[in-house]
Amino acid sequence: MRVIRSIVKDQAGATAIEYGLITALIAVAAITALQSLGPELSTTFNTVDTAMASGNAAV
Repeated sequence: MRVIRSIVKDQAGATAIEYGLITALIAVAAITALQSLGPELSTTFNTVDTAMASGNAAV
């Protein structure tokens, strides 16, 4: 019974689990943000590529 009580009172593992959950939440938020920005970045790079190609054609 003492072993179970000592395991329940030990908080060191809980802190590690909390940090793991926070890290997972940040990773999910970053992945979601990057997925929503992906098409916009692709459009921006295509626009720049077209503008640069047009500028080179005039030379």
